[in-house]
Amino acid sequence: MPSTIPGFRLNQQWAHLMPRYLCPIEPKRCGHYFTDVLIIGGGLAGLRAAHEVDPSLRTMILTKDKLEESNSSYAQGGIASVWDPEDRFDNHVQDTLLAGGDLCEPSVVDMVVREAPDRVAELIQWGTRFDQNQGQLVLGREGGHSHQRIIHALGDATGKEIMRAMIAHTRQRAHTEICEETFTIDLLTHEGRCRGAVASLRGGKPFLIWAKETILCTGGCGQVFRESTNPRVATGDGHALAFRAGAVMRDMEFMQFHPTVLYIAGSSRTLITEAVRGDGAYLVDSMGHRFMGDYDQRLELAPRDVVSKAIVSQMEKTQSPCVYLTMKHLDANHVRARFPGIAKVCAGFGLDIAIDSIPVRPGAHYMIGGCTVDAGSRTSLPGLWAAGEVTSSGLHGANRLASNSLLEGLVYGAIAGRNASEAAFRDSETELRVLPVKNLPKGEPGQPIDLTDIRNAVRALMWRNVGVQRREDRLTEAVHALQQYCSYVLAQDLSGVDGWELQNILTVSLQMSASALARTESRGVHFRTDFPSTNNLDWQKHLEICRS
Repeated sequence: MPSTIPGFRLNQQWAHLMPRYLCPIEPKRCGHYFTDVLIIGGGLAGLRAAHEVDPSLRTMILTKDKLEESNSSYAQGGIASVWDPEDRFDNHVQDTLLAGGDLCEPSVVDMVVREAPDRVAELIQWGTRFDQNQGQLVLGREGGHSHQRIIHALGDATGKEIMRAMIAHTRQRAHTEICEETFTIDLLTHEGRCRGAVASLRGGKPFLIWAKETILCTGGCGQVFRESTNPRVATGDGHALAFRAGAVMRDMEFMQFHPTVLYIAGSSRTLITEAVRGDGAYLVDSMGHRFMGDYDQRLELAPRDVVSKAIVSQMEKTQSPCVYLTMKHLDANHVRARFPGIAKVCAGFGLDIAIDSIPVRPGAHYMIGGCTVDAGSRTSLPGLWAAGEVTSSGLHGANRLASNSLLEGLVYGAIAGRNASEAAFRDSETELRVLPVKNLPKGEPGQPIDLTDIRNAVRALMWRNVGVQRREDRLTEAVHALQQYCSYVLAQDLSGVDGWELQNILTVSLQMSASALARTESRGVHFRTDFPSTNNLDWQKHLEICRS
């Protein structure tokens, strides 16, 4: 794939553990569906892609849960876009490059930043109600940004409002069929080209969807880790099925950990948006010490990788399970009005965010690595396009700048939809048909597998050994343990969503761990305590993995 930064293909010794398909495929015994453009994933990137498909073409969107249940819907902070007359495109570009640890593709960054205002204007036209003051968009600031440029909605529920508007707008498109609660098991390939997908409705019998062009928009994989801000559905399905189909994967070691996740023992983890620190919140340790000045002169507004590392170091120094966010020095009425969603969640635990300290610690948040895509959203697999968190586009480099993720989904979703539509339109005379794709059963299953037990064990292993801080012995231990799990879990035909998700989690975890072990330096979100320095001479390059 075109890139200004060289790539290095990782030689994985464990590729033989990965089956081509997770389930048996027998075309004569399966149901068949046909569409011109198949979009896998119903988050912001997927819905934006659908809006670019020519109305004369049939479009099908598959989403594993309800449309409302995606990482896009859970985004709190907002969308980064140059909007203030005092801001400049070059400022946003430089902020993104600086955060990205010398691994961003400058041309990609420039393109995405310059498209941002138009994509935001489209959202407003389609019914998104961003926060305003006297008719003007309210602009916030987050870590790593030099200017006020974060556009938000409902205070701290930007993703929810954007997805409300996008879902309503998408449902009006008569040629677009939306299939909810439909799990995509694998991509169909024939003669080196993507031909559609194998899917299952509510975990039932698999069926085949044949498509001229397929767009992958499945989101992230935060559920690989025990501590995560991601919803239950974010199990890396797209990362795994693309790898099995032979697509080139890139930068799989770069998982961004959000510094501030609500930490209440025994409860589910909830993101505390970076906008809280943008509005002036302090980070203090268990002794009440405001510690960020000990690590970075930008204090609480340092990039996420810096803040996450500082929090972990301070937790170790104080032998505490968390640190605290405090806003008691700010106007109480403003705090409660600005962050109503967070205030409601914290109130459920007896915390008043305007007065009480909020216990927080880092959690897996955003996957930077994924399918390699070029500026046209093409993957290395013909017939397959991709957009959003499932990709490695070159925008984020080694560390994503806050609020650039929804922006990437919008920009690349539009590009993928437009190009896939044009490709499908060029093939309008080509008749879709059933192709000779077959996968035999793997035989009788061995010992019963406790899916929940293995899933919990893998997520704990990944958090312990492949989390914010990494080193060779722990990464080696993770790779060996994951290979053992894969050797028997992936060797069986597991039926149902829980089984397929576990197999995907294992597939992604192994890619991530092996890549982290191979990169013997620290860069962006990848921090090796045994190689704490950045080594541009040897490692200013992408790491690639490919099954074939």
